[in-house]
Amino acid sequence: MKRVLITGAAGFLGSHLCDRFIKEGCYVIAMDNLITGRMENIEHLIGNENFHFVHHDVSNFVHVGGDLDYILHFASPASPIDYLKIPIQTLKVGSLGTHNLLGLAKAKEARMLIASTSEVYGDPTVHPQPEDYWGNVNPIGPRGVYDEAKRFQEAITMAYHRYHNVETRIIRIFNTYGPRMRLNDGRVLPAFIGQALRGEDLTVFGDGSQTRSFCYVDDLVEGIYKLLLSDYSYPVNIGNPDEITISQFAEEIIKLTATTQKVIYKDLPVDDPTQRQPNIDKAREILNWEPKVTRAEGLKITYDYFKSLSEEELYKKDHNSFKQYIK
Repeated sequence: MKRVLITGAAGFLGSHLCDRFIKEGCYVIAMDNLITGRMENIEHLIGNENFHFVHHDVSNFVHVGGDLDYILHFASPASPIDYLKIPIQTLKVGSLGTHNLLGLAKAKEARMLIASTSEVYGDPTVHPQPEDYWGNVNPIGPRGVYDEAKRFQEAITMAYHRYHNVETRIIRIFNTYGPRMRLNDGRVLPAFIGQALRGEDLTVFGDGSQTRSFCYVDDLVEGIYKLLLSDYSYPVNIGNPDEITISQFAEEIIKLTATTQKVIYKDLPVDDPTQRQPNIDKAREILNWEPKVTRAEGLKITYDYFKSLSEEELYKKDHNSFKQYIK
């Protein structure tokens, strides 16, 4: 039985990875400090004999007893609301956290996959974005705490690969959506659906001409799994190249939710990227991967999930309820 450490395990992506590796017959050690993660995302796994949860901040020394085959490092705030609210923690988990886990991978002779992001490309001057594009990032802007944490994360990962022969994998994740997203985390899709469900106008920042490319979570998890098991050590884009403007996307959400609210426009945040579309030629070639779920299919599943939430869940901002799981 393979033993897998997943950090950020109570988060949106981390929890889906826990499900996948349990399904693959692995023993999963799930680690999260629950700053942005939610125990509700993994409560269905509590009590599973092949699942163990550890409440810990990986920015501090990480100890795991026994052997480890794989480490998947997904611990990090990932939404603008979160990383602008906790900028120091964001920088620390990308730097100190990654350093600690690479040291653990070296000691355990484990293969380590890090979750990087399309944000390493910044506001791109190349479109769509291939892996050999170095990016256009403002290191001292408000978004720099996330962008540069991820860029450093990639650099130290490659250093451990080159100088310590640690087996490493780097995934650059583009916009992803699906069940277990937090409604109030500031990302565009849950923000639009949350506003529609609450009867609020949909807020578009800027003139709405900026673009995004949305990948359904099941497709992303499949890409992560294939990359982990591959022999490729350099960054790979995983995302859906089906590009759409934010204004068009707002209209899709209005049609999906049958809302009567209008779209309102506000100023674009500083350094917000104007274009986002992955070039996935490398993923197709190396991993034989490409997304399968259409946006219409994925949005329907995601909307049904959000509709199932209680009114309290729909309006509350603090989703952390770890205390009920402490025995």
